[in-house]
Parts: sequence; C-alpha cells; structure tokens
Amino acid sequence: MSSSPIASGPLARRNSRRVIISHGAREIVVGGGAPVMVQSMTNTDTADAIGTAIQIKDLARAGSEIVRLTVNTPEAAAAVPAIREQLDRMGVDVPLVGDFHYNGHTLLTDYPECAQALSKYRINPGNVGKGAKRDTQFAQMIEVACKYDKPVRIGVNWGSLDQALLARIMDENAGRAEPWSAQAVMYEALVTSAIENAQRAEELGMAGDKIILSCKVSGVQDLIAVYRELARRCDYPLHLGLTEAGMGSKGIVASTAALSVLLQEGIGDTIRISLTPEPGGDRTKEVVVGQEILQTMGLRKFTPMVIACPGCGRTTSTVFQDLADKIQTFLREQMPVWKGKYPGVEAMNVAVMGCVVNGPGESKHANIGISLPGTGESPAAPVFIDGEKKMTLRGERIAEEFQNVVLQYVESHYGQGSHA
Repeated sequence: MSSSPIASGPLARRNSRRVIISHGAREIVVGGGAPVMVQSMTNTDTADAIGTAIQIKDLARAGSEIVRLTVNTPEAAAAVPAIREQLDRMGVDVPLVGDFHYNGHTLLTDYPECAQALSKYRINPGNVGKGAKRDTQFAQMIEVACKYDKPVRIGVNWGSLDQALLARIMDENAGRAEPWSAQAVMYEALVTSAIENAQRAEELGMAGDKIILSCKVSGVQDLIAVYRELARRCDYPLHLGLTEAGMGSKGIVASTAALSVLLQEGIGDTIRISLTPEPGGDRTKEVVVGQEILQTMGLRKFTPMVIACPGCGRTTSTVFQDLADKIQTFLREQMPVWKGKYPGVEAMNVAVMGCVVNGPGESKHANIGISLPGTGESPAAPVFIDGEKKMTLRGERIAEEFQNVVLQYVESHYGQGSHA
C-alpha cells in the first residue's frame, strides 16, 4: 500500500550533542534527540530561601523539568544551598540553574556550596566584564563549572550584547563591498557571540557535551532567523524562548508563533515561555503554555487534552463552557498523582461539546466525549466512550457525573492490570 501524499508531523530533530543536567539520581537529557524539555524561572528574591523553594515546588508540580533562579548577590548565593536542601526535604528533585550576570565569577568562587548545589550555570557573555577583565572573569566561571562537573548555558541576549564584539562585526561589515543591513549585523553578532564563547569554553577545558546555547531576542521573526542560522552553524543543544514575550495573550501568541516554527523545523531542545505575570498572577502559567505548545504540536504528552467547541448561536447556555473548564482543571490537578499511578494517561483525549452539530461526531473521536444540548435541543447529554455511546446524562449533576465517568475510565484503562 502506498503512503499518503499528504505529509504530517514536524521535521526530523536537528542532530545535536547530548547534555545531561542532573540532581541526585535524576537526570535530564538535553539534545541528542531527547524530548524537548520545559524550563521556567522564579521571580522571587532568591535570598528568601523559603519563598523561593515554595515557588520552585509549584513550578515543578506544574511540570517544569528545569527551574532557573537569579543568583545576583552574596545573600542569594548563600541561600541556594538552603533552597536545594528544602526542596530535597519536600521530595522535589528538579534541577536548579543559576542565572549569573556581572558578578558570577565572584559568587561562584566565594560560595562553593552554591556552585555545588546548582545543577547548571547560565552565563551571559555580554555581562561577564569589559576589556581585559572579560576573558579572565569568563574563564573563572568556566573553571568552576569544570571543577564541579556542571554544564553551562551560554545565553546571548540582544539587550546585553557584548559591545566589543558588536563593534568588531560592524567594522568588518563596513569593509564589505555591499554592507549588510543593521539587522543582519545584529543577527551575526548574536550568533557569533554564542559560538565563539562556546569554543572559548572548550579551549578552557570544558567538554563540548556540557554546553547549551541560546540567542534570545524579543521579536518573532528575529528569533526565527537567528536560531535557523545558529542551528546551521553549530551542533550544541539550543534553548529557545523570546527574551521578553509580554503579558497575557500577546505573550502567549508571540511565544507560540516563534517557537512553533522552529520546533516544526526540528530546532530546539529546551524551551521557556517568558510571560510577564499579571498582577497577582500564577507563575506556573508559563509552564502550562510551554507544555501546551509541545503537546498540541504532537511533540510531547503532559496531560489529557480537553477538546471543546467555541460556542455559537446554538449554544446560548454556558453549561458546556463551565464543564470544559472544570474537567480541564480537574485533569491538570490530578496529573502529579496520575503520572506515576496511571502510565499513559497523559495521552487521553476528552471532548466537551455544546450542541448536536459536531458534538456526537467529535465525541466519538475522543477517548471520552460528552455532547451537551444546544439551544432548543432535547435536555440530554449522550456520553461516548472509545467511539461508542455508553450512556446519557440528565439533570443538575451532569458535571459531577461526567467527572466520575472520566475517573472510572482512567482507572480501568490506565491502572495496574489494564491493557490500554
């Protein structure tokens, strides 16, 4: 039988080196064909060890596989071992990454317990020093990483680009018969900075399989262009993310637009969605968005997906909206327990539909689906399980009854002894 002429799915993953980030017995593999990892970052004062540990626990519980935290002062560096110990007591083994700017060479040298407690260091080559101090201070950080066998992410950022390197590339450009645009010069400076600093780290004794690169910008098209070139010119694993995605829907849309293009092309090994939290907002939202990008693209599976119709004039009742929200929240809240208890449950699909037009058909495509009555329809909600109508729910407790149906399905299909 010939294959379909219509191709689907992302392109083959880019061939990159394999980097291991570990804490205790837990190892996170980055690159080398491993699944794309979801990373997040705290926004607490790291010197507040308890508050930071609590936020890291929340991020890890939401599904963050790597958590980065700011290490910017002696107080912050001194708190890192206490944060690690608190997390270990809570049974949270997520690897921690220290984010260093300006004084990282001093903090890593003066606080060896901090250097050991971290699983990885993030170094911004534009912020390690100026002039003659730059090379020395960069070397100090790499030497500490080598001493404690820690991987590093060399993270270039267009908001803090090495000005000496930028000036060098501008001078080279001025000598061209046909000079590049200012935008092209900026792209080249970002890519060159990342690769040259990685090569410098290897010259200083760091193994090539201990290095991850990133070149972060804020524009969607800029990010795509820079990472395509970076991927073409090196085989280090790459961390993706807009440096400042923005707030609310803008940040989500921008991150999705940029990362989806690159991930579809097989580029990217870890991602972080840099959302600006709304006042009093939940920091874990950036984790959820990162997971949903990967899952909706078919690259990873994290939690059962809820398919719900958008509503129209046939669905003047908000019952299906309330039910979809309740079920989605219920599934995500259960995943920390279900992940170990019910292997494979993250691949389950649940449909919550609002009327007869697409309700029954969409419900049949899901593992479990419910078609709620639209305006003027019979007040009955047929439930479909694996494509077959199994029951009809009525009355005021449809939400609770359907939630129980979902729970029974999970137990029977993904529990011990099941053959799902």
